[in-house]
Parts: sequence; structure tokens; C-alpha cells
Amino acid sequence: MLCIFALPFFYRRQEDKTMKYYAVAEVNVTNPYWVPEYMAKIDQIVGSYGGKYLARTSNHELVEGNMPLHQTSVLLEFPSQVAAYGFYNSEEYKPLREARKTGSTGRFYFVAGEDGAEG
Repeated sequence: MLCIFALPFFYRRQEDKTMKYYAVAEVNVTNPYWVPEYMAKIDQIVGSYGGKYLARTSNHELVEGNMPLHQTSVLLEFPSQVAAYGFYNSEEYKPLREARKTGSTGRFYFVAGEDGAEG
């Protein structure tokens, strides 16, 4: 059974493949061994895929819900889905990603820059 909220995903227009894509990371550092190397290299890798930081902060406020807040919120903008996944799956990012996953807990996900309510 297909959920109506998934319909925009299935009916995207071809030109939407170049819409902006946003990466969201919610990070709790459990072992900071990886942080210095990560911070020294990540800006160049993100930039090489057309990405830019919109937010990288521990200054966030919960206004609804009951999930605990994480230490750091990161919001990245990429020019397209291809660029976002290109970054995430790149050989340059792979060792940093694995170190981050080993030395932290949290979530990393993509958000399409679209209004799903539009026809």
C-alpha cells in the first residue's frame, strides 16, 4: 500500500533532479579523537561537491517534542541530489565518515529542497 505522503517522491518531475538537497547531521561526540582531522579536511571536501554550510552549531533550542537534543547540529546545502550523494559516498569523505560514526552517535540524513504540497 502506498502512503499518500510518499506520492511526491514517486511523481517528481525530471527537472527536479537538480533541486537543492540539504544534509542534516545531529551529532553527539562520544570520543573526540576524530574531530581535529575531520575539521581540518571537511570544508574542502564539502566545497568540492558544491556544498556549503548553512549551520554548524551547538546553539539549538527544542520547541516541540520530547526527543533529547544532540550536542551539535549541522545543516549543509548542496546544489542537487547527485552532488549530495556524491559527497556522502566519495572516497575523500569515506575515512572521515567512518571515524565520525565510530566516535559519535547521531543521525545524518538528506532533505529534498522541495515543497511536497505543490502539485
